[in-house]
Amino acid sequence: MEGDFIKINEWLRPISWLYGLGVRFRNQLFEWGVLKSRSFDVPVIAVGNITVGGTGKTPHVEYLVKLLKEEAQVAVLSRGYKRKSRGYVLADADIRMQDIGDEPYQMHKKFENVYVAVDRNRCAGIEHLITDEATKDTDVVLLDDAFQHRYVKPGLNILLVDYHRLIIYDRLLPAGQLREPKEGKLRADIVIVTKCPASLKPMEFRVLMKTLELYAYQDLYFTTLTYGRMKTLFGSEEKALEDLGKKIHVLLLTGIASPKQLTIDLEPHCGDIVQMAFRDHHRFTKRDVERINERFAAMPSPKIIITTEKDATRLSGLDGWSEEAKGALFVLPVEIKFMLEQEKKFNHKIISYVRKNSRNSILAERTDDHSPHHSYHFRNGTGTISFRNH
Repeated sequence: MEGDFIKINEWLRPISWLYGLGVRFRNQLFEWGVLKSRSFDVPVIAVGNITVGGTGKTPHVEYLVKLLKEEAQVAVLSRGYKRKSRGYVLADADIRMQDIGDEPYQMHKKFENVYVAVDRNRCAGIEHLITDEATKDTDVVLLDDAFQHRYVKPGLNILLVDYHRLIIYDRLLPAGQLREPKEGKLRADIVIVTKCPASLKPMEFRVLMKTLELYAYQDLYFTTLTYGRMKTLFGSEEKALEDLGKKIHVLLLTGIASPKQLTIDLEPHCGDIVQMAFRDHHRFTKRDVERINERFAAMPSPKIIITTEKDATRLSGLDGWSEEAKGALFVLPVEIKFMLEQEKKFNHKIISYVRKNSRNSILAERTDDHSPHHSYHFRNGTGTISFRNH
């Protein structure tokens, strides 16, 4: 059920009211022009949310990278949360996870020929990307987790809303998880309801559309999570979720904001699930490894450890693993899939925007040619369901 993960701390609502005053005043300063938003002469696509973590930003940014990387020189710019470096850092072959943060490091390792950089000052970061000798051929900048960073005015603003934490039911921090009032959604050009159950009925989609109360200029999409083949973190063995079976016991090891949907998706494919859930972006230690070894050793066989790609970036450099745990630690890749046959419409909108606004003359010439180039593979379908005339 939508909104089923929401818990409101009613006793904190007075503080949320004060917090809301400050956020609304800041937003109004941007509307008045007292605080300035800067535009750039390169396509900029921002992906973010107005809740605290857990909406699936990384797999959606990775989807955009896969969509655009064969057509354009893509750069991903992130804040680099919890990194140990400062200022602007461009990932290279020798970069460490600690220098750029777990999510940027994950994307850097997955995508060759894509620039990955971090800078808390997003305007300065974009300026580096489009002017520095090493990256000045950047055709499009993807801003990761930048919906509240209003000093940049993106050409496309994509807002992600967790199906299980719909913003219309949530409350401002600290009573709820909203970073700003739900009216902030009106800045979005595209709204994506993420982590939808694959079994949603057409009527449920219509109810969601009506409930979100979007304007006619905003496009609404729905995505669900899908999972690729797991691979051992310290080896090359692979498994599919479908191969596990009900007899196998799973130690689910996570340091992400919202592991509940992952747990729900794993349940049909395995037996008992034992969870070791750490805080989002948790920096694992040698003591954590010892605890994982102990917990895994106490579980009955057959058994396996499953973790996420993001967590794997923080686990791979640690010593102290038992041979049993080391051989059973699998990394589960997460991807997103558009529902209601909306993938073609979404891809078309993104590619058209990049071509139309590109400073690359070759891309700009393709503005009126909406057929896919290079490796795009649009899914065949009978059409896109539209709610605009409903």
